[in-house]
Amino acid sequence: MGNPVELGLDTFGDVSTGPDGRLQPMDRVLREVVDQAVLADELGVHFIGLGEHHRDDFAISAPEVVLAAIAGRTRRIRLGTAVTVLSTDDAVRVFQRFATLDAVSGGRAEPILGRGSFTESWPLFGLNLQHYDLYFEEKLDLFAALLRGPRVTWSGRHRAALQDQPVFPQPGPQGLKVWVGVGGSPESVVRVVRHDLHLMLAIIGGDPRRFVPYVDLYQRACAQLQRPLRPVGIHSPGFVADTDEAAREALWPHYRAMFGRIGAERGWPPTTRDRFIAEIEHGSLYVGSPETVARKIAATVQVLGIGRFDLKYATGPQPHGDLMRCLELYGRKVIPMVHDLLAG
Repeated sequence: MGNPVELGLDTFGDVSTGPDGRLQPMDRVLREVVDQAVLADELGVHFIGLGEHHRDDFAISAPEVVLAAIAGRTRRIRLGTAVTVLSTDDAVRVFQRFATLDAVSGGRAEPILGRGSFTESWPLFGLNLQHYDLYFEEKLDLFAALLRGPRVTWSGRHRAALQDQPVFPQPGPQGLKVWVGVGGSPESVVRVVRHDLHLMLAIIGGDPRRFVPYVDLYQRACAQLQRPLRPVGIHSPGFVADTDEAAREALWPHYRAMFGRIGAERGWPPTTRDRFIAEIEHGSLYVGSPETVARKIAATVQVLGIGRFDLKYATGPQPHGDLMRCLELYGRKVIPMVHDLLAG
């Protein structure tokens, strides 16, 4: 292959259990997220993405603030989101926050914009879910316009128009590298191409090979719309421990707790250990020893032809110590193994 695939990390700042087995306060969880990112930087991980949520099982509601704290303690790792819920924010303010982060971090800001898989931000910010699709389309259109230059002229249905409006600060000379998180609809893939942004596929369950048609669609759309073909990324959950058995045993109770809670909210049947194991062995759950996880990532990279893989390393109330060990193994063993497998 050409350039080595980039390997990153994502977290939602899941509220974790402390040494006493109780859930920790969010302020401690947020400080631990910063420590996790510092370790990832020391290990040479390419990217850290912080997901935005507004609920009591995830601590990160203002990812750019946490990313700024991380910027002050790191040197190389690129700093982004997973995702920024653009639908319920103001596109100009999101642009300004990331342009500011880009400045203070020395050009390392890399937002991933999306709609998110939860809806708590809609009533929180007084917005109507009936406009779910339209808000995102309009705000992404405005954000893309902001990327094209220091002054913007734009109009839409749900925001005041802008006429030759300067917006400050502007990103550095390299500009902002901006991704759009997509769950798997053809319309969303084409929208990313139309706005000339990077495509990040959220593959959180099932055989990753089912996303091959979306990568093919992306490539065809780039050709038809005369857009540059950019590396495609994917985001998938996982966990690394010293052995396959240790990884499964460490993750299962926390996986069951998280999906049990979300499933109850959404009317899903309770998750089972058999389903958990099947997702590890045949789906999009990257769990096991460094060798097992590296082989699975390399296979996915090859079948989809992607340029970036982000592992969502925190799932449910896993203790901070387990997550730090996971990151250590990911940085020191998984990443070199993936590069070796793809070069071979």
